[in-house]
Amino acid sequence: MLSYRHAYHAGNYADVLKHLVLARTLEYMIRKDKGLLYLDTHAGAGGYRLGDAMAQKKAEYRDGIGRLWGDGKIEALAPLMQVLDGLNPDGRLAYYPGSPVIAAQLLRPQDRLRLFELHPSDRELLGRNFASDRRVRVEGSDGFASLKALLPPPSRRALVLIDPPYEQKEDYQRVVRAVLEGYRRFPAMTCLIWYPVVARPRIDEMARGLCRGGIRNLWQTELGLAPDSDGYGMTSSGLFMINPPWTLAEQLREALPELVERLAPEQGRWMLEQLVGE
Repeated sequence: MLSYRHAYHAGNYADVLKHLVLARTLEYMIRKDKGLLYLDTHAGAGGYRLGDAMAQKKAEYRDGIGRLWGDGKIEALAPLMQVLDGLNPDGRLAYYPGSPVIAAQLLRPQDRLRLFELHPSDRELLGRNFASDRRVRVEGSDGFASLKALLPPPSRRALVLIDPPYEQKEDYQRVVRAVLEGYRRFPAMTCLIWYPVVARPRIDEMARGLCRGGIRNLWQTELGLAPDSDGYGMTSSGLFMINPPWTLAEQLREALPELVERLAPEQGRWMLEQLVGE
């Protein structure tokens, strides 16, 4: 089943956390001259026009990036906001980049991007977005399998983003299996694994699976709009992070309380924890 379209959710609070972490991680990793492989297992369409019908249907961006646009007070958001400024030169927030566009904007000529997307409509849009970028290869195959196929890269440097829609319950464990396979092949990879908190036991099971799998330097962070609930819908957004930049933890400790204050001052919550040390 391929029904999920990220355009309905572009720029929401989950994107804010995910893209803050992604932009900061890329900013750190490109300080070394050697080329970097960016691997995106569920790339979506690449970028989204916020005036289009899908983005306007729920307009989730208004309570996400919309509340932060034009506000330079959260220092950790600076790399992401610089990308947004460049893509919205008239000062009006009309376009929100997905992870592939953010990566392409920050990466260099010597870096390479491998983008995977199974949804045919989003894959077509993704291909159009990068048709003239020789660094980028778009593929319509299973992104989970790419970790086994592409790791380790020749450069021995890789940033992997795993961001599935979790349409099926099995996706949670598919993520764990794919990550452990990639880690066995290339323990030095930096890996960012996004997840929605809809049912807390599923996230706890993911954490146990990653910890039992022998991963080192494993972190977990979350940004939530409300406490955990047995009801329908996502209450928090989170990331497991393997081998993140050593600077990232302090950046998140400063940024997350401010994001809660801006996005959910009454019931918001945040967390940052190292699950396994180096």
